[in-house]
Amino acid sequence: MEEIIKIITNMSGKYAPTLIFDDFVKMVAISLSNSTDIIHNKVWKNRESQYKTIVSKYTKEEFQNLVKILTLLVNLFNERIYDYLGYIYMKCEMGNSRTGQFFTPFNLSELTAKLSIDNIEKIKQTNDIITLNEPACGGGGLILAYLKILKDNNINYQKRVKIIAQDLDFRSVYMTYIQLSLVGARAKVVQGDTLTKPDIKDENCIFYTPMWKGLL
Repeated sequence: MEEIIKIITNMSGKYAPTLIFDDFVKMVAISLSNSTDIIHNKVWKNRESQYKTIVSKYTKEEFQNLVKILTLLVNLFNERIYDYLGYIYMKCEMGNSRTGQFFTPFNLSELTAKLSIDNIEKIKQTNDIITLNEPACGGGGLILAYLKILKDNNINYQKRVKIIAQDLDFRSVYMTYIQLSLVGARAKVVQGDTLTKPDIKDENCIFYTPMWKGLL
């Protein structure tokens, strides 16, 4: 993670670290989504246009740095489940006191997730589908913590868990979508106000992980 933070810090100057981070998560989320979409409809074309706009801002060397960040992130997830993007965001001091956007330390997310599981042995003894609904997902830390606990107890969350995650902020949507995609979770991640619009249908605001699409 420290290498990723170093790359973002070294790239800052021309662009603020927050903007680099925002561009990175948006670019990767769009790339993951569009590369696994079979139908290239208006939503796909709109996202593809947004992706090209982001890429055009950066030099070839800067773009390669963003690619390196993604490679490092994938390698981290191959080692263990963790809220890497939330950690990186906070370590780069991008937390926003004005909007109240801070990401919970992962150890606290793990504790909360453990408290939410009534009986892990009972879960292991059944094949029931577990549905997680996270109305204010942030970077997806709490969901990742829940999946980690299941994995640590030899429960295949990729087959057993179905996730609906929503957040008002698109940055959080991108972060959650990337991280749940990289751990192979079956999830639908939605941008919107859960209190006023709990059932959003606008596909421009919805991202489906590759596992949800049946591609893993």
